[in-house]
Amino acid sequence: MKKILLTGATGYIGKRMIDVIAAQGYRVICCCRDKNRFSKSVDIKDNQVEVVEVDFLKPETLENIPKDISGAYYLMHSMSNSNDYAEKEKECAVNFSNFIENTECKHIIYLSGLVNEKELSQHLSSRFEVEKILMQCKIPATVLRAGIIIGSGSASFEIIRDLVEKLPIMIAPRWLHTKCQPIGIANVLDFLIFTLFKEKAYRRNFDIGCDNVLTYKEMLLEFAKIRGLKRKIFTVPVMTPKLSSYWLYFITSTSYNLASALVGSMKIEVVCRPESLLEIKQITGVQPFSYDTALRRTLAKIQDKEIISSWKDSFISSRSDSNLKNYLDVPKYGCFTDLRTAEYDDREKCLNRVFSLGGTNGWYGQSLWKIRGFLDLLIGGPGLRRGRTHPDQLHEGDALDFWRVLYANKEEGKLILFAEMKLPGEAWLMFKTYKGKLWQKAVFRPHGLTGRLYWYSVLPFHGIIFKGMVKRLAKE
Repeated sequence: MKKILLTGATGYIGKRMIDVIAAQGYRVICCCRDKNRFSKSVDIKDNQVEVVEVDFLKPETLENIPKDISGAYYLMHSMSNSNDYAEKEKECAVNFSNFIENTECKHIIYLSGLVNEKELSQHLSSRFEVEKILMQCKIPATVLRAGIIIGSGSASFEIIRDLVEKLPIMIAPRWLHTKCQPIGIANVLDFLIFTLFKEKAYRRNFDIGCDNVLTYKEMLLEFAKIRGLKRKIFTVPVMTPKLSSYWLYFITSTSYNLASALVGSMKIEVVCRPESLLEIKQITGVQPFSYDTALRRTLAKIQDKEIISSWKDSFISSRSDSNLKNYLDVPKYGCFTDLRTAEYDDREKCLNRVFSLGGTNGWYGQSLWKIRGFLDLLIGGPGLRRGRTHPDQLHEGDALDFWRVLYANKEEGKLILFAEMKLPGEAWLMFKTYKGKLWQKAVFRPHGLTGRLYWYSVLPFHGIIFKGMVKRLAKE
C-alpha cells in the first residue's frame, strides 16, 4: 500500500483529503503539530491512517515522517497578520523541500491561491513565494491555484451566507465589483486527488475554478436568489481597507485577521487562465460544476449536518496560533476557581446536553452569555459568532463560540474548554461526570492586578450563570 504524506491534516482542506486519499487505496501519513487535534472518519480503517507530530518550523521533528512515502500534499497556509508570517511560511516550505528530497517521494502537490502576478495581495504574494520554493525542489511538484472555495464550513461561504442572511440592504465597499472565479469544495478535492502522479502535470501550475466568472456582488445576489431572499446592495468608494476589514469583522463570523487578509485579496481580480483550466480538466477528467450548483450542494450538506471541517476550527479564528498541549494541563496554583456539582438522573442525557452546548443550541443563562459575547466582540475577540461545526459532536481543536475544545471524550464523560475571548488572563471551563454527579469547574489564571480585578468584577455574575447552568445540564 503506497504511502501519501498529508501536511495540514487538521486544516479545512486537509481534513477532507484524508477520506479522499484513503478511498483511493493509499495509506495516509497525516502531519499535525498536535495529535490531540486529529480525528479521523469512522469509515477509514486504522491501517490506512498514520498520525505523526511535526512542526515544520522545527526541522528535527520532520524525522518523525517515514521516508518510504510515494507522494505528498503540501496544504499548509497562514492567514495570520503577524509581521513575520511570510518568513515563517517560506521557512516551512524550505524545511519541507529539504526533507522531501531525501525520501522516496515521486510527486508533490501544493494548493495555492489564484495568482495575478502583476498585482498580488500580501497573503497571495506569500503563497507565490512558497510555490517558487516547491518548484525548485528536486521532486516534481504541481501547483493548483484556486480562488473562492464554496463548501460547508469554508470561510468564503460563511461570509457570503452571513452577509446575505443578516443584511436586507447592504452598503458595501467597492471591491464587491471585483471579478473572481469560484469553485466548489468537491471539485477542489477531485482536482487534488486526480492530479496525483499525472506526469503531464509535473513541474507546472494550473488554475482551477468553475466556468462562471462573477463579481462578489453577483455571488451575493445569487445566494440570495437561491435562499429566496430579496436583497439590495449599494457600493461606496470611501471605505478604506481597514474600514472594510472592520465591516466584515462586525457583520460576519470571521476573525479580524482573516477579514483583513481577505480584503487585501478581494481588491484584486482573480480569474483562471482559460487554457490552464482547460488543460488540467483534460489531464484529470474533472469537470467543475457551476457556482449555482456549488451553493445548492453546500446548503444541502449543512441541512443534513454533514460538515466535515470548518475554517473556524483552525487557529485562523483564534487569538493566537498555539499548540493545545500548552493549555491541556489545567493549572492548580495561582488561580481562581468556581466549582459546582449537581446530581443527574440520566448520565447519557446529561452528557448529551453538555456536548451540545453553544452555537445555535445556546448556553444556559443565554442573555448573560450574549452580553459577554458582545463585549468580547467590541474589543476584538471572536464573541459568540463562531458557533460550532456540528450541533452535537465535539472534537479536540474545535471552536465553540469563544472557547476552544481541549479535550472531549463523551464515553469518559469529560470535556475541557479553553477561553479564546479577550481576557487579562487564561480561563478554562471543565465538565466531568463522577459518582452520579456532574462536576463543573471554571478556572481563571489572572495576569497581574488587572486579571484579579476582572475576576472579582464578574464574580457576581458567575453565581447566576454557573449555578443555573450545572443544574440544567444535570437535570432538564
